[in-house]
Amino acid sequence: MISLEKPQVTRSKRNFLPDDFNYQNWEQLKPFFEDLINRQLPTKEALIHWLKDWSEMEAYLSEDLAWRYIRYTCDTEDEEIRNKYLFFINEIKPQIAPYNNQLDKRFIDCEFTSQLDDSAYKIYQRSIKTSIELYREENIPLESKAEEIAQQYADKVSQMTIIYQGEEYTLSQAAKFMKDADRQVRKDVYELVNNRRLHDKDALDEVYDELIKIRHQIALNAGFENFRDYKFKALGRFDYSLQDVFNFHESIHEEILPIVNSIQEEKRKELNLDSLKPYDVDAEPEGKVALKPFKNSQELVEKTILLFSKLHPILGEYLTVMHDKGYLDLDARKGKAPGGYNYPLDEIGIPFIFMNSSGKFRDLVTMLHEGGHAIHSFVTRDLELCSFKHTPSEVAELASMSMELISMEHWDIFFENSEDLKRAKKEQLEGLIDILPWIATVDKFQNWVYTHPTHTREERTNEWLKIYDEFQQEIDFTGYENYKKSIWQKQLHIFEVPFYYIEYGIAQLGAIAVWKNFKQNPEKGLEGYLNALRLGYTQSVPDIYKAAGIEFNFSRSYIKELAAFIKEELNKL
Repeated sequence: MISLEKPQVTRSKRNFLPDDFNYQNWEQLKPFFEDLINRQLPTKEALIHWLKDWSEMEAYLSEDLAWRYIRYTCDTEDEEIRNKYLFFINEIKPQIAPYNNQLDKRFIDCEFTSQLDDSAYKIYQRSIKTSIELYREENIPLESKAEEIAQQYADKVSQMTIIYQGEEYTLSQAAKFMKDADRQVRKDVYELVNNRRLHDKDALDEVYDELIKIRHQIALNAGFENFRDYKFKALGRFDYSLQDVFNFHESIHEEILPIVNSIQEEKRKELNLDSLKPYDVDAEPEGKVALKPFKNSQELVEKTILLFSKLHPILGEYLTVMHDKGYLDLDARKGKAPGGYNYPLDEIGIPFIFMNSSGKFRDLVTMLHEGGHAIHSFVTRDLELCSFKHTPSEVAELASMSMELISMEHWDIFFENSEDLKRAKKEQLEGLIDILPWIATVDKFQNWVYTHPTHTREERTNEWLKIYDEFQQEIDFTGYENYKKSIWQKQLHIFEVPFYYIEYGIAQLGAIAVWKNFKQNPEKGLEGYLNALRLGYTQSVPDIYKAAGIEFNFSRSYIKELAAFIKEELNKL
């Protein structure tokens, strides 16, 4: 059996910061940064010790910010919690940035850095050099301002609710009605949801206009022509090019979109409709009810623990530890920020999962997705430096998306009925194909937005519609043209983490390959998956994929090969 260690539930003793350290202002943090800046580094061993102390400081601050963000997203209506989060963004983070830049330079300039020949340190140096290259003091307040403005998106969306048949629903909760076999129910709820979104359309446009302006200035300050080029470098995309991204868009259009179109045509016929409206895409046909894999969040957790334990006993223990410590907030509710995430807690080494469950099948998939991230957090917790644990998104999302697929081996835990199990697997496979054109749409849209920074809202809308129609061809929006114009506003990544989205597509391809290996040999496939995760960011992305037994490849020919495998698996269901 694959060797995994049981997780510790308390953080390790600190060596640099006092164990009871708890700051209230910057002046209490500053002496520790001064120590790191001024410390002599006379030997290679002294350099390594210095790096570990710096890493301890990074882990402490990362976890402090994590809890501020977690508490804020769990309750956006609490003004005190919000202010504590913004205190870090506006008061602490700007103070840290210049010190981190000095520390980056100390590391690169140290005479012993070249003697750190381990591959992990070579990868680390690559990232540090990029940080130095991109650093501009005048961007510090701009970056803080952008983060603060971006949170207005969460504030607004978390307050969006509808009233349907006398009951109030958040938009996450209302999504379950899109599965209803009654078309009138779907239509009514779809219109309620989108009319509610339209109510804040102009306000969200204003937020985005301001973000574009600030982000463009950040790019100019750093010597880039536009924010797209700046962000490509800032995201650490060392292992592929901008042309590869464009090729990805084209490959998805040519190889994946035809499959999506055929799935949607099959859906139209199954529902016996003349055309597929946007509220029909997820619908169940007459006589079928929406899949309901769990009654409540407690059952979701219990069954996910059992599923993980069947893959490997220790994987179940990971989630048990999170549950016992209260590191799961799963239910949708008013005032809670949208979306879902797994947030690593770098000191204690136990992550936190946040999501908006309302009992849908996709909530199960989200739990498994975030559970894959959580496993990644656990298996990298003992890496030497904090930075080694923080992987590029192409690797992080490989962890989560692979778990969605390899976990299907044990979905009978959630679906005792064999027909429901087949339906669930079919929906999952169709969903992973269906999301790829949306990923290409969002990425191509952002490429246009930030390379045309002075565009008008009308120009932005026209370009959105052009790109959307390129990748979404079978859905009939007649009568809903106003909704179509602002669909992009539902994607929080566009506001909060610009350009972090194509990674899902790249990782989805990797996940399909991981699952293919797992189906051929479950033990070897799982071992490859975990071997890749345990590397953290101590090797290049292609080498991490290689450790999983797969290719880091998103060429058209490779996409065609993986698509054929998925079609074959769908035909078996």
